[in-house]
Amino acid sequence: MVGLGDNNNPSCQNNISSKAKDKKKNKKKKRGGSKRKMTAEQTSAFKSVTEWVYLDRHQNPNSSSTAGLSSWVVDDFGVQKSLGRGMEKMVFELHSHSKHSDGFLSPSKLVERAHGNGVKVLALTDHDTMSGITEAVEAARRFGIKIIPGVEISTIFSPRNPEMEEPVHILAYYSGCGPMRYEELDKLLANIREGRYVRAKDIVLKLNKLKLPLKWEHVTKIAGKGVAPGRLHVARAMVEAGYVENLKQAFARYLYDGGPAYSTGSEPLAEEAVQLICETGGLAVLAHP
Repeated sequence: MVGLGDNNNPSCQNNISSKAKDKKKNKKKKRGGSKRKMTAEQTSAFKSVTEWVYLDRHQNPNSSSTAGLSSWVVDDFGVQKSLGRGMEKMVFELHSHSKHSDGFLSPSKLVERAHGNGVKVLALTDHDTMSGITEAVEAARRFGIKIIPGVEISTIFSPRNPEMEEPVHILAYYSGCGPMRYEELDKLLANIREGRYVRAKDIVLKLNKLKLPLKWEHVTKIAGKGVAPGRLHVARAMVEAGYVENLKQAFARYLYDGGPAYSTGSEPLAEEAVQLICETGGLAVLAHP
């Protein structure tokens, strides 16, 4: 006699198999049916990204043992990539900030933190400055991390209708050599940073008019010496002063785009920034799509 729990019985196995299939089918329906196939463009993009994010440390592209690999690429950052076997997955962080803008860590501490989290390639993209890149590169040598020199540029997107203008942040990524014609890029960034001071002062003034007597000295102290203050520094000062409970509340009530304490600085047009990034050898990417 076959017991209810005897899975060696053929009829029992068929029954279990049938139930499992039905369960899987129902689960699939709940999730919206079968997966859509990738388009040719998506497949091509996926392949390119895959080549970028895998590192084979166990083989050398110059050795005979690599004959079976489909391809090898050594890029500007010295990263060897292949689609062969024995590959190690790489962790990228392509958007990060240090204390040189509105981050909480120095560039070296940021690199150390990234290393602790398994990051192999780190792009330092401080707001409107590249002043932390040198420190990050030096620290990265100690941890075996590749640094992508970058910057997040504050711009204004201005369509034909002036009333539809909106702030847009553009990420600029460069090779290990950094930007070409750096003086031109630095001039643009310096102008934006000056505008950040004007903007932050205007935000503080608006908050004062809203009966939130925030002090300018408090904001600059949080930002740090030589750092152009941004909205996050103002928000942190508001939290410390007890005007809001947290950063999220500061933005939701006062500092959001177009909010009662919102202000603009001397941001260039997005098109101009993208053009300069390309002319200086960089890759322009929308920061917050």
